[in-house]
Amino acid sequence: MAGQSQIFIAAPIRIGAAEALAALLETMNAAPGTADPANALLPFGRIPTIHVARFVILDDPSLPDRQQIAPQLPATEPLRLAFIADCDGTADDLLRTLVQLATPGLQQIFSHCSDFNAPADLLAWLHAHRIVSAATYANWRGRSMTQVREEATLHTMLRQTRLAHPEASPEQLRDILLTAARSFPLTPLPVPAFAEKLAEIRDFLLLPLYALLLSPLLIPALPFLILLLRWRETHDPVLAPVPSIARNKLLSSIEDHDVTNQYSAIGSLKPGLFRRWLTVAVLWIINWAGRHLYSTGRLGRVNTIHFASWTFLDDKRRLFFGSNYDGSREAYNDDFINKVAFGLNVSFSNGLGYPQTNWLILDGARHEQDFKRYLFHHQIPTQVWYKAVPGLTTYDFARNTRIRQGLTKNLTGSALKAWIAEI
Repeated sequence: MAGQSQIFIAAPIRIGAAEALAALLETMNAAPGTADPANALLPFGRIPTIHVARFVILDDPSLPDRQQIAPQLPATEPLRLAFIADCDGTADDLLRTLVQLATPGLQQIFSHCSDFNAPADLLAWLHAHRIVSAATYANWRGRSMTQVREEATLHTMLRQTRLAHPEASPEQLRDILLTAARSFPLTPLPVPAFAEKLAEIRDFLLLPLYALLLSPLLIPALPFLILLLRWRETHDPVLAPVPSIARNKLLSSIEDHDVTNQYSAIGSLKPGLFRRWLTVAVLWIINWAGRHLYSTGRLGRVNTIHFASWTFLDDKRRLFFGSNYDGSREAYNDDFINKVAFGLNVSFSNGLGYPQTNWLILDGARHEQDFKRYLFHHQIPTQVWYKAVPGLTTYDFARNTRIRQGLTKNLTGSALKAWIAEI
């Protein structure tokens, strides 16, 4: 059972080619920022394993901050094009499929990159420019696009059947629905092999094992590290400028074309080894937790995220964050602030200009206006965004799975009524 994988391809854009590249990417869209599944360059709809994907020009609006508050960092960084996709199966499988399906389109897109020059082996070039993200999150590990599509179709069919029998009792309706479901065979869900379960256990034990091995070094150093963190927190400058109306209109124009939205943001880390290695450690733990603690529908108390990733760039001087979430941008931000502000602080407080935290987990995102301005300052437009199942939210996925599970249970009484109510 391969589960989900992510690919993140990034390559520097030729000087002067960004405008032509943006115009080319626009031809892939059916609506602003929203991909046409059948577009001529990369027909996402013909790849059944992709959940979400995007092309985004990593044009960092926060780079001038360095000259203002971190002059020890380079004043400029390469302008890059990134292609990011979350899929079923392995990353290698998806890359091979992309090359087989869309080599001419990919060549046309990546020809705007400075080191492309129409390579004979496109697959090798893509592999050479792949970056492994520091942390990834999937709403429900192992829930494939096949499962999502089949369960959505099952729900629609059962709902029509239920509405056609308004006078039936719950028990009668149960028998009618079970009979209807038999006419729609579902692909069996994969069962992990023993070797996969063993590998999962080994992976789960990595965190306690590393903590045990490093404890002789970390415990004596902990008081010093805590004091260093607190000193940095009280001295690092905050930078949360008032949002630009024009840029807000640009970002708003590519949002809310579906119940789900994309989010792309980029920014610099605070300078110094302390912040760098703290970020590395935090993201490693987030990646581990996404696999083992938050793998069945929720990231903390937030259940609206489909996929998210944190990716280092430029020798870990910068970090890209991308997510796919249900609802509006404002609701997304409020959801995190109200439910998991401490998680935002842990994840992002090592970013240059972040609102002041207190002992890493306190304050920070709780300074709501500064935090929202900080987020806006780092958000960038996503030129092309694809979602395989428009109109469906993570709630829909979870409900449809519960309906499927109810077909295999001998439900009676209140449990039967609750199951029917979800259909």
